[in-house]
Amino acid sequence: MSFEPGDTVQLKSGGPLMTVEQVGKTAMTGENTVWCVWFEKVGSRQLRQEATFRPTSLEKSSPSYGGGFSVSRA
Repeated sequence: MSFEPGDTVQLKSGGPLMTVEQVGKTAMTGENTVWCVWFEKVGSRQLRQEATFRPTSLEKSSPSYGGGFSVSRA
């Protein structure tokens, strides 16, 4: 499966929805790699997380917003 920047993906084993930031080969090993970002809620804050994954461990996914979303500001 091929991935493009902006795709929404998830690990085949589950976990958070992630956004593909970059696709390419690692400099060290030359393996195909997908760079992903996602946000994790820690207390009342949303922290940006990032990691790299092998394409074989990911599947494309569609975000489910439940009909909309809201933004709150303190």
